[in-house]
Amino acid sequence: MTQRVYLETSVISYLTALPSRDLLVAGHQQVTREWWDKRTRFGLYVSEAVVQEVSRGDAGAAARRIEALQGLAILASAPQALELARSFLATATMPGKAAIDALHVALAAVHGMDFLLTWNCTHIANAALRPQLEELCWRAGFRPPIICTPLELMEENES
Repeated sequence: MTQRVYLETSVISYLTALPSRDLLVAGHQQVTREWWDKRTRFGLYVSEAVVQEVSRGDAGAAARRIEALQGLAILASAPQALELARSFLATATMPGKAAIDALHVALAAVHGMDFLLTWNCTHIANAALRPQLEELCWRAGFRPPIICTPLELMEENES
């Protein structure tokens, strides 16, 4: 069975952005492009929230991001996801300013994604928050996705 990956907006942004002069960002961009080249191993999904986020900002950059979404499945919004996202915010697991990030995690959980791929290490791929997010998912009756960066979801090197 093909593993299912929810792509959070930061992955699409890093994939399509012009090369950065910041070495860390440039490294993330390179890893993202390498991961993208091997993406056919997975079933890829985004949400309407991702579509809305990638559509914002500079018109040229937005067009590149939107083009990257072509052919990807879009998950339907679900009342259970909104409720789960609210629980992330209500318990202070995630701050109010991270409401869209809470929705990404909730949608991935409610739709049974195996992985949530992100470069957002502040509110999503944060080792300090992960146990709380997972606990709230389980309490709501959903298996939490494995939250990781493209670097963590790279294929093993063959030696």
